[in-house]
Amino acid sequence: MKRSPEDPRLAPIVLRRELLAQGHCDRTIGRLVADGVLHRLRYGSYVERSKWAACDKVGQHGLVVRAAIKRSVADVVVSHISALPEWDVPLWDLPLDVVHLTRTDQRAGRREAGVLQHLGQLREEDVVDLHGLKVTSPTRTALDCMTVMDVEHSLVVVNDLLHRKLTTAAELKKGQEFMRTWPGSLQQGLVLQLADARCGASVGEGRTVHLIFKHGLPKAEPQVPIPDETGRIVAYVDFAWPELGVFLEFDGRVKYQELLKPGESATDVVLREKEREKLICRLTGWRCIRITWADLAQPERTAEMIRRALFGNRFGVR
Repeated sequence: MKRSPEDPRLAPIVLRRELLAQGHCDRTIGRLVADGVLHRLRYGSYVERSKWAACDKVGQHGLVVRAAIKRSVADVVVSHISALPEWDVPLWDLPLDVVHLTRTDQRAGRREAGVLQHLGQLREEDVVDLHGLKVTSPTRTALDCMTVMDVEHSLVVVNDLLHRKLTTAAELKKGQEFMRTWPGSLQQGLVLQLADARCGASVGEGRTVHLIFKHGLPKAEPQVPIPDETGRIVAYVDFAWPELGVFLEFDGRVKYQELLKPGESATDVVLREKEREKLICRLTGWRCIRITWADLAQPERTAEMIRRALFGNRFGVR
């Protein structure tokens, strides 16, 4: 999580007034932008064009956040969705067109020019110094996100932070009690009920938990160890219903990239995964379900497929 001084996400932001003090005028500033020397982040805020180009969309949002803070009159803290990149939380399907900040003066927040200032009491433990900014802690960030995001997106965030031990269930519960009467806090209880650190290794696993819950499927046990005949653990499966004799694996592109060994191709990984699946089936007698990102995009159909695998023709499933 620590970033080097050369990281383009930490590039210095320069304001119009600073450029004017250096002897520039609006015309020369415009020329620097046109020539690709500077990039205009927002009104009166600039960064080196090369630094901007070196960042992905998430990193570019971070630069805009820094520009908004530098121009802010009020004392603010990076919060909500905008705090997630600072904690390296994967941003699945989240909008980055608005900078989210929380005021520290307890005055009503406002929204203008792509910046939303939230009103919310900040405890001492809710704010940390990170990458040269005041940022909400992982616990507070998770709780804030639950107030502006749906359950599925919130679950991905919370599971990631739990998995990396940046927060705990106890800390989240304590924060939930503190925020229990705040707008948007009603769904925090449901998210925390579903959250599980074992499902935070990937976005796909978190979304799978949500799919299983939303469609009324039996709760699956995550990261189930598989022993061989000697009792030695030879594998872990993403999810399993041991009493129903079924396990589920989420196949994401990142997963296969992580499994690549030196000199291997994607085909080698797929073949090795097939052998691993055969071994698990032989050791347990279970059946395997595999789902992908495409399956998560069609949750009703995927839920029905899982239900068939679990129950066959029982309970009216045809």
